[in-house]
Amino acid sequence: MLTLVMTFAVLAVGARGRTLGIALLLVIPALAARWINYLRPDLLSPVVFLLAAMLFQAFVVAHILRFILRTSRVDANVLCAGLSGYLILGLLWVPAYVLVARINPKAFIISGGADASAEMDGFRALYFSFITLCTVGYGDVVPASKVAQMLAITEAIAGLFYVAVLISRLVAIYSSAQPAAESETQPPR
Repeated sequence: MLTLVMTFAVLAVGARGRTLGIALLLVIPALAARWINYLRPDLLSPVVFLLAAMLFQAFVVAHILRFILRTSRVDANVLCAGLSGYLILGLLWVPAYVLVARINPKAFIISGGADASAEMDGFRALYFSFITLCTVGYGDVVPASKVAQMLAITEAIAGLFYVAVLISRLVAIYSSAQPAAESETQPPR
């Protein structure tokens, strides 16, 4: 599934030749490291994939934000880009949480549920990332180390700023386009 998401992300941001080249340069090592680690875990450290994935996803979010902030008209593409950027932003933090948990197994306290003694794996990191991004915070996964806490704080702030900036930008664009559209549809007096 991650391979599909990353492939479609390359297609989404790679409209121009230079951007496509950079996206491919970032995604190929990330996907290669992921599949090598999946098929032969003894060959390559998962840290390689985690760092490469974070770098690629940060690139994608930056390009999506750039597209949204530079647009002059709100349409379906801009709205889809906004939603996609938010979802990729949530995915950006997943490898960061897994990496922190690999470096320090006590970085997160996981409580509740049938598997309370589990470690921070891919799915739990995905869950924690989106819960943090949306600032829900159920409390079943708690960042315990200072690094994990700083990551969670940064993600929550990034999620709030993303929504605030995105909505204010889209409303500003839509509002400035409305009077021109209304004057075109009204008959002359």
